[in-house]
Amino acid sequence: MQAPGNKKTKTARVWTYVRDERPWSGSSPPGAWYQFTIDRKGKHPVNHLAGYTGWVHADGYSGFNGLFGYDKADEMACMAHVRRKFVDVFASQGNAIAEEAIRRIAELYTVGKEVRGTSPAARVALRQARAKPIFNELEDWLHAQLSKISGKSPLAQAIRYALGRMPKARPYLENGHLELNNNTAERAVKPVAIGRKNWMFAGSEGGGKAMAIAFTLIETAKLNNVDPQAWLTSGLAQIADHKITRIGAFLRWRYDA
Repeated sequence: MQAPGNKKTKTARVWTYVRDERPWSGSSPPGAWYQFTIDRKGKHPVNHLAGYTGWVHADGYSGFNGLFGYDKADEMACMAHVRRKFVDVFASQGNAIAEEAIRRIAELYTVGKEVRGTSPAARVALRQARAKPIFNELEDWLHAQLSKISGKSPLAQAIRYALGRMPKARPYLENGHLELNNNTAERAVKPVAIGRKNWMFAGSEGGGKAMAIAFTLIETAKLNNVDPQAWLTSGLAQIADHKITRIGAFLRWRYDA
């Protein structure tokens, strides 16, 4: 974000929240919601999700800690972030332990592909039968490897991160509404990264918030297989004469192409 007066920029943040029930054939349409803030303080996600008591898929950023606890949301960790640590180690060192960790995590994803789009009950049944033994063996194996390597090595750091996150990833084995990772949100944040390379910065806090609104509208339309330009053109042409009490008619999942 531009920092007026000193010809510099400062690092602001775009927070991405996504709901997508398609992996378990849920009835609610998918949606993405973006929020812009001038810093990365944990108070922002806490404020954004104030009063929410469902599940949240998230990475290990400490700023999310305020979301979870009694009378708050439940945490589901992301195995994609666990895997990424080992991929980085293997890419830089060609380490056999890192390669084996990647292979074992891939087995969990193989099971995940087989249950995608089925009911929550069916997902749990297959996960209990096939994914749970893989998950348990991976956790035990990582504990065993940690005692064999230098505690200061990048591999040890990757293993400790994995062992710290896996207990919070375990709920997916017993809850068919949960995914193994938060890649839905990872995909939704890609347009922000691509845009950052093109236009580089937001001109102000107000500009950043307007950007977040635009991302919310466009990306939610895309999640619902609606052409964003056609939908916005139609909506903007009608909205001035439309009753505010019926604004829901313009929602992306109600738009008739």
